[in-house]
Amino acid sequence: MQSMQSSSYAPSCSYTLPTRSAHQQPHHSRRQHQRSSSPSSALTRLSQQHRAAASRLVANSATLTRGPQTSLPELNIQQPAGTADKVGVLLLNLGGPETLDDVEHFLFNLFNDPDIIRLPGQAKFLQPLLAYTLSKLRAPKSSEGYKAIGGGSPLRRITDEQAAALSDALKRKGQNADVYVAMRYWYPFTEEALEKIKEDNVTRLVVLPLYPQFSISTSGSSLRLLEESFKNDPKLQQLPHTVIASWYQRRGYVTAMADLIQQSLQQFQEQDSVEIFFSAHGVPVSYVEEAGDPYKEEMEQCISLIMQELQRRRISNHHTLAYQSRVGPVQWLQPYTDVTIRELGANGVKSLLAVPVSFVSEHIETLEEIDMEYRELAHESGIQNWGRVPALNTNPVFIDDLAEAVLEALPYVGLMAGSNPSDAMVPLGDVQSLLETYDRDRRVLPPPVVPWKWGWTKSAETWNGRIAMLAIVVILMLEVTTGHGVLNHWPYDQFNN
Repeated sequence: MQSMQSSSYAPSCSYTLPTRSAHQQPHHSRRQHQRSSSPSSALTRLSQQHRAAASRLVANSATLTRGPQTSLPELNIQQPAGTADKVGVLLLNLGGPETLDDVEHFLFNLFNDPDIIRLPGQAKFLQPLLAYTLSKLRAPKSSEGYKAIGGGSPLRRITDEQAAALSDALKRKGQNADVYVAMRYWYPFTEEALEKIKEDNVTRLVVLPLYPQFSISTSGSSLRLLEESFKNDPKLQQLPHTVIASWYQRRGYVTAMADLIQQSLQQFQEQDSVEIFFSAHGVPVSYVEEAGDPYKEEMEQCISLIMQELQRRRISNHHTLAYQSRVGPVQWLQPYTDVTIRELGANGVKSLLAVPVSFVSEHIETLEEIDMEYRELAHESGIQNWGRVPALNTNPVFIDDLAEAVLEALPYVGLMAGSNPSDAMVPLGDVQSLLETYDRDRRVLPPPVVPWKWGWTKSAETWNGRIAMLAIVVILMLEVTTGHGVLNHWPYDQFNN
């Protein structure tokens, strides 16, 4: 165990964002649809491919090893003449519908993202129509979930609270900074936040995804969107910035998670027999095996670090990691949360504490999927005692550590920071280099939803795809027989009503 004086188990990573193209931009109008062998070695193990890529990132830059009590070097960042230094922090998150009326529009933005549903090159022009069709099909069921948690997602409110708390924490540490919120699929959209950053004349920007573990489908998707915005905006091209792409290994995050688990265990009469059940958001296996996504390995290291901290506190409960929220007929990371709950019940587990490890805010996947669906499944499987660790939200230890991460990143804003490539899973460098490491060929990501997959299956997603394909055929036939441009008017007229 490292010294408690260290701010992190391993250095937090920072990246300089380049100006390259991304896959897409968001829809803005509300009326639009819209492995380690031991815990101590977990932090220093990289695959051969990633280690080689990390070595390329730090070539020709100064190597910096940040030990437990090593202070960061003082860097003299010169501002342009006549320009006052103004620090900004950009928080990246997914977004969610705030009311039931927003659900369909939110789903449209989600399905209109080519990282979510991939169409063949010749059919890409159909993406808005397909997104419209799928959002129509899924909106009723999704609305039921949001209705069950109060009529909308609390994600924006909580993220705004986190932004305010982070700004206050930075101010207490002597650093004034404006904190902005950029959502991927709902308000405030990324481009809206960037416009505000330009209006405020921010001179140094730290980009902080609110995903502890890096994935090309979450942080990576938002970063590709930022690339597009920076590429097309001359003012943003001149803005020095840094991205903290992965921070699961920071001491404050690990400590805050361990604190919440320790507190939640106290609700059980026989604490030693409670199964600590980590439930993380899943990603398709193809992301990891074909696209080199480090998410699975970072998640496993994250769990190792949290359990190491609990063991230091003499808490040695058995634990399990599983992955939730899979969609469609493709294979996702296993073991699956629902399957594992049934297996634990069959194996005689009577007490279970669910830990939403990849979520730092309460939202539908914690409040409805875990608290309702999985709790009911646990009781049906013979698990008598259920508990759930709350999301971090504005936990003071967590927020204070995010502030420390920002302060550590500031000296390297706009610079190519050096690092020992074995210090963390995601190596230091610029975002272009990061994507070269984990998405080197800029290939289209394997689709998490396969709407065109035919065959008899019980998968609702496959049937959604069949219906969507049928709808497209019908619309094309209508165009031919009526002579009206259905594809040109149908979805967009509907969105603007």
